[in-house]
Amino acid sequence: MPSIEHAGGEIHYALCDLTPPWIEAPETVLFHHGVAIDRDIWVEWMPALAAEYRVVRLDVRGYGKSSVPGPDFEWTMEGLVADALAVADALGAERFHMVGESTGGTAAYHTAIHHPDRLLSATALSAGHRGGDIRHVATWRDFIAEHSMQAWSDDLMERRFFPGAIPEETWDWFHRVQSECSVDSVLGMAGMLMQQNLAADLAKIKTPVLILHPDSSPFLPVEMAAEIHGLIEGSEMQVLPRARHGIACSHALECAAALLDFLDRRVG
Repeated sequence: MPSIEHAGGEIHYALCDLTPPWIEAPETVLFHHGVAIDRDIWVEWMPALAAEYRVVRLDVRGYGKSSVPGPDFEWTMEGLVADALAVADALGAERFHMVGESTGGTAAYHTAIHHPDRLLSATALSAGHRGGDIRHVATWRDFIAEHSMQAWSDDLMERRFFPGAIPEETWDWFHRVQSECSVDSVLGMAGMLMQQNLAADLAKIKTPVLILHPDSSPFLPVEMAAEIHGLIEGSEMQVLPRARHGIACSHALECAAALLDFLDRRVG
């Protein structure tokens, strides 16, 4: 698995390029996950995208095979975005499509605001713009300290997925990855996310934006996604029915189809 050295850490990523040789310069889609998971949350998107796009899935700093910072690391949204841009640079992707879930979706908005020249489009799943309005996250530190990462993951799985939303083996994989994450990474990234407020800047976004949001996220109500949709002129929004926070996994096929349709109409 390739990696780059950036800002004192190693960022790993997976590149899939199955585009046929007659596509001379295939565009790149870069996937950015959120808290307590790794690049494989996107794996079921690959069949739909790989024939047309170079697909890059990051292990975000602190997760998967990427470097895990210590408890004194200063988590910033600027740093997360800089890591993603550094991977794009390493692949020669001057401009690319950015797809992010949860914190990764907020990172996609941040990139569209501060680095519009780098993006062909931005897609955000289960993502917010005002961290102070995210529900339940403020209790994580005390809960983990009193119980364990395993118990925290048990609780979080119920907030991510309705019963039966994903196959049992997928549930077991997700639960294992989540429960084995670094506590410092989970709390550091979550604390940083809760300090974000992009509300005043969203109207500056001119990049084509697709918003994919669950109808029943315990963390971010549909009203927040609707507010973002209203602030970004020309953005498109689709609400996934009977879905909690983990739509990147539970609704991978539906979301990938929505992304392809959006790119064909708005960017292609």
